[in-house]
Amino acid sequence: VQLQAFGGGLVQAGGSLRLSCAASGFMFSVVNMGWYRQAPGKERELVAEITSGGSVYYSEAVKGRFATSRDNGEDTVTLQMNSLEPDDTAVYYCHARVRHPGRIITYWGNGTQVTVSS
Repeated sequence: VQLQAFGGGLVQAGGSLRLSCAASGFMFSVVNMGWYRQAPGKERELVAEITSGGSVYYSEAVKGRFATSRDNGEDTVTLQMNSLEPDDTAVYYCHARVRHPGRIITYWGNGTQVTVSS
């Protein structure tokens, strides 16, 4: 079971970055996929999540600036981040919620650093 994220980096305020995450090795259905982030000294927060049916949640902090999409056949999820702000600086983690018999388990990918300079 693996979630591999790509695409972090350093960008100036107002710029854009695209994160990608690929899930592999899951024996059960991947229900939701998405992204959390954790800034230094802060708790991990949900940024965006997309269901297998295409319904999407965005946090208020990123709504209108970030967009997530998903390829159900490939179990990949992307996060297009536009109009980036210094407050978006964080380690971003992709996640997948997998429907096991009787319960849903959340799996985490490696974190990828996003740094936005002012």
